[in-house]
Amino acid sequence: MKQEMIETAVGAGAAFQPTEYVSGDFSSGLLLICDHARNTVPPGYGDLGVPAEQFERHIGYDIGARAVTLELAERLRAPACLTTFSRLLIDPNRGEDDPTLIMRLSDGAVVPGNAKVDAAERAYRIAQFHKPYHDLIDDTLSAMIEVAAPPVIVSLHSFTPVWRGVPRPWHVTVLWDTDNRAVKPMLGGLRSQDDLIVGDNEPYDGALKNDTMYRHGTGRGIAHVLLELRQDLIADEAGALEWADRLEPVLRQIAQDPECRQVRQYKSRTDKR
Repeated sequence: MKQEMIETAVGAGAAFQPTEYVSGDFSSGLLLICDHARNTVPPGYGDLGVPAEQFERHIGYDIGARAVTLELAERLRAPACLTTFSRLLIDPNRGEDDPTLIMRLSDGAVVPGNAKVDAAERAYRIAQFHKPYHDLIDDTLSAMIEVAAPPVIVSLHSFTPVWRGVPRPWHVTVLWDTDNRAVKPMLGGLRSQDDLIVGDNEPYDGALKNDTMYRHGTGRGIAHVLLELRQDLIADEAGALEWADRLEPVLRQIAQDPECRQVRQYKSRTDKR
């Protein structure tokens, strides 16, 4: 698929678009993705019965992640794929058979609009929201591989500074499974910045069966890395720009690493369980 064809496909169809696509240089060596970019609920779902203030929390979206993704895409001239719907509707970073795909209770918040989701509604949300996002990533990767060596997939997320009363000390963490090609230079580049506390597979384990990185990175043998940035550090424009400054040189280095720019199969730790 050519780049202009992807842009046309993203812009066509229903009034509510489940994806946002930022065009870029297919030979940039990087594909940026943002699974939880917005807290929007599509027409027809109202507010899912959830108070507005809950959508402003991490349960609604990854605060600040979209701003960092867009800034990096512009600086690096890299394509970017983002969602436009709240994770409370359906979580694109979960496999289609994952029991947490559609949450009825999320960090203490009841989601009435999900209470009676049956198999038909689940299938509908997958088809209308979840699948288009993953199709966009697949198509973009295929298009990039047509014109250059495989890119590195970089997924941008954010995490809360405090979880159940316990402060989280990290400024940024790197999540991964078994493919460490992009992980090693990412950890090295971040840890070279002396004012940062950098986590390695904190506060979550990066091995999650059928999540976005498993599906598009591990599954296709493409080097990948998932970054978790602390939300309070990127919640405003100044913070997003600062973190783009920090990440830009590291990502440029990774994009130029020949080891990261080839297809290589790794067995996921989830496949051994």
